[in-house]
Amino acid sequence: MKYHRMNEAFTLIELMIVVAIIAIIAAIAIPNLLESKKAANEAAAVANLRTINTTEELYHNRYGAYTPLSFLAGKNMIDQVLGYADISGKQGYTYTMTIGSGNQSWCCQCVPTTWGTTGELGYLIDNTGQIWEKTGAGSWEFKR
Repeated sequence: MKYHRMNEAFTLIELMIVVAIIAIIAAIAIPNLLESKKAANEAAAVANLRTINTTEELYHNRYGAYTPLSFLAGKNMIDQVLGYADISGKQGYTYTMTIGSGNQSWCCQCVPTTWGTTGELGYLIDNTGQIWEKTGAGSWEFKR
């Protein structure tokens, strides 16, 4: 003889157990995901600064002067987002470039758009190619 349940559905207890398990998994996974995102943003910021350094040096070798990021973006020497990252930011960081007197030196710093959320470190590079970093309101320290 076959047995058939009239109401084949999950009980409230079963549903609560499933929801609790999902909540526990989310509580473990979300902080790790956020830390990974910050680390990825920081790595991208350093890579972008190296791209800026290479592009500025190429431009300087050809034309004898350094130039702002927006000009390099206009000449398609760097991507448009990075060229205007002082306005809109890129990958969680905002970039600020300063050209020295006579266009013979430059400095570019990038800081997290939101400290602690999009990144923990700020970075700075100049025409020497050295990358400096700082945390929050700390001072710049040579690291790379």
